[in-house]
Amino acid sequence: MHSRRLLPVLLLLFIGSGCAALIYEVVWFQLLQLVIGSSAISLAVLLGTFMGGLCLGSLGYSRVASARHHPLRMYALLEAAIGVIGLLVLVGMPVVGSAYSSWAGPGTLGVVLRALAAGVCLLPPTLLMGATLPALSRWIEMTPKGVAWLGFFYAGNTAGAVIGSVLAGFYLLRVYDLTTATLVAFALNAAVAAAALLVASISAYDPQRIQDAALRPDVAGGLGAAGPGPAPAGARLVEQRTIFLAIALSGFTALSAEVVWTRLLSLLFGGTTYTFSLILAGFLLGLGIGSSLASALARNVARPAIALGWCQAGVGVAVAWAGIMVGTSMPYWPIDPSISTSPWFNFQMDVARCLWTVLPGAILWGASFPLALAASARFGGDQAQIVGRLFAANTLGAIIGALGAGALVAWVGSQHTQQFMIAVAATSALLMLLPGLGGNAAGTSGGRFATVALIVCLGAGAVLLGRAIPPIPGLLVGYGRFAATWVNQAEFIYVGEGLNASVAVSRLSSGVLNYHNAGKVQASSEPQDMRLQRMLGHLTTLVPERPTSVFVIGFGAGVTAGAVSIDPRVERVTIAEIEPLVPKTVARFFSAHNFDVANNPKVQIRIDDARHYLLTTHEKFDAITSDPLDPWVKGAAMLYSREFFDLVKRRLNPGGVVTLFVQLYSSSEEAVKSQIATFFETFPNGIVFGNTYNGAGYDLVLLGQAEPAPLDIDLLAARLDEPEYAPVAQSLREVGYSSLIDLLSTFAGDAPNLKGWTSDAVINKDSSLRLQFLAGLGVNLRVGDMIYQNILAHRRVPTDVFSGSEPAKAALWEAIQNPPMR
Repeated sequence: MHSRRLLPVLLLLFIGSGCAALIYEVVWFQLLQLVIGSSAISLAVLLGTFMGGLCLGSLGYSRVASARHHPLRMYALLEAAIGVIGLLVLVGMPVVGSAYSSWAGPGTLGVVLRALAAGVCLLPPTLLMGATLPALSRWIEMTPKGVAWLGFFYAGNTAGAVIGSVLAGFYLLRVYDLTTATLVAFALNAAVAAAALLVASISAYDPQRIQDAALRPDVAGGLGAAGPGPAPAGARLVEQRTIFLAIALSGFTALSAEVVWTRLLSLLFGGTTYTFSLILAGFLLGLGIGSSLASALARNVARPAIALGWCQAGVGVAVAWAGIMVGTSMPYWPIDPSISTSPWFNFQMDVARCLWTVLPGAILWGASFPLALAASARFGGDQAQIVGRLFAANTLGAIIGALGAGALVAWVGSQHTQQFMIAVAATSALLMLLPGLGGNAAGTSGGRFATVALIVCLGAGAVLLGRAIPPIPGLLVGYGRFAATWVNQAEFIYVGEGLNASVAVSRLSSGVLNYHNAGKVQASSEPQDMRLQRMLGHLTTLVPERPTSVFVIGFGAGVTAGAVSIDPRVERVTIAEIEPLVPKTVARFFSAHNFDVANNPKVQIRIDDARHYLLTTHEKFDAITSDPLDPWVKGAAMLYSREFFDLVKRRLNPGGVVTLFVQLYSSSEEAVKSQIATFFETFPNGIVFGNTYNGAGYDLVLLGQAEPAPLDIDLLAARLDEPEYAPVAQSLREVGYSSLIDLLSTFAGDAPNLKGWTSDAVINKDSSLRLQFLAGLGVNLRVGDMIYQNILAHRRVPTDVFSGSEPAKAALWEAIQNPPMR
């Protein structure tokens, strides 16, 4: 059968291949983050390894695979191998995790071992993924129509990636788990491989004819060959390398923009797992649209290199557009997500705002690759080599952009990072548009004046566009999706952009200080927040017999860690904080509330993902307290999984205690149930304490023990009355707890009595992290008191929870039943 009739079939195969690849990417990143952590360094290692494999695979295929082999059979072999390795990664991840945790540690060695773990898992399949397009390109004649079809294959692969990102992020992982998602991707690989073999069996392949056609000037030169005759060999080499450089710069700006825009838009939409899937899908959708349009037009474009240049010039405009929209427009749109009756209505608004921001630039980046392919094809040569080198150049630039953008944001901020992206886009445009470069023959130039005019215009345009990009608004960092409802209500005294997060500190007219992260208030000096933070810290150290060494998950405003640090029996406090800016800058604003914990000689601050730190340390602690980001923030659910709580228990010394913060606001009953039930899986005698705001349920503290034992009221009261505990007693009085009975009267339930309420709860496991999907749907809800009342409905006389004298127990039960208004 003639190959042209089968091209639409191959397009469908590439859609399936792209879908499977994106599902794998989501699954593998989640699996590896559980092993090597979620810090900026770990994510950089993951992304660099994944894209590095794609780059090496595309570059190396033409060197290791002979053109004699039928391209479709090679493509089928690659797809089948990807599927098999995908299954092996899933099965072998526990082995990799065990080996890594046994050897890993801080410093350079730790980074090297992270790269090794990522390389073992990601390089084999991504090398094969990178080779798929070069492999299939050998079946396509490098004529204008053939090159256009290669562009369509690239677009189809991108369209499949859109489907894969939505399928994985909104369905497979939300409803099922990592195993199911992997099996779906494997099935796609198997179907694509089988279909490719079937097509190969009914199609002829003459490698000599394809190769001869590629080398003929009248065929290969049909693309962008306007102008005088062929350029000398040296000039052609310069032109070809210039195209590679331009497409590499395009890859740099594309991935830099994706990193920056994801950070900014996740503040505006809320950093849920749905938000990240949405932004990725929107970006890929734009790439698919752009590459489809350019592929359709490339066969009729006389000078694709010049068209590529104008695309890159347009990229600068698109970057400025996005910066202006996110910085000066969209945060002030009159939107209040809390008034919506369904999360899907808010999702529709987020889709519109996402596409409004990212689509212009993504379309131009998508169009750039087919145009660069058309411009390169006119030089002739092995199709696999041309496509592979071009894809490798684009991917190499993308790697640098993906890894460098986060560092640039932390160094100079998102405003200057976007300005730099505009300058790079202008440089890429200049390379394509200057006479004598990129396929724009010197003989067709209008002379030196045109060259100077072009440089001046592009330079001046880049400067003007860069100046239009505003700095990141404090209101966006502070209140994110609720920014419009907080206009002119807070003074931002600090705004910073770090490696992992953007943080801020604001002061209200009442004098209240707020610490902001992930586009919301994470801690404050409000009475209800101070009460929770002090309760969390003091319960952590009062209950255990010897709280010599304490581990604190998350620094925040430092109030919880500060409460821990003033306990006289505590000798060493280790705090794990993922964002360096928090203890470095935020802590000083709250020093009056956190007992200047950052400068306490007892305290050691580790900049690391808390899970990764506990996984790789061999130290054990007498108490651990966890106050992480909200569970709806992507990645935070890893700190609420059953496997994580098991890890925490293993890191406790005999008699050790763990406490955990659970929010009731901005959450759903299903999400709260999941957190509590998962905690009780590891600590079956866990205790729940409640914190209220004007009598309504606000948040909770969960307490678990390495060896379950009742809390001795008399012993704890005597301990609190000791002279050396005066600072602790004073700290509790400042937030409304005048005695131990007051503190313990916040008892809201225990695991045995809450079994009925948690019977239908979803247990949050590493294999699914379902909590992040449940919590993401409840992020705009205000049903905290309803949840709290449902918990209290199951509360019973705590005969097995507390021990002590009869008068003490009677006084406590009376206080529990008749709590003061707080």
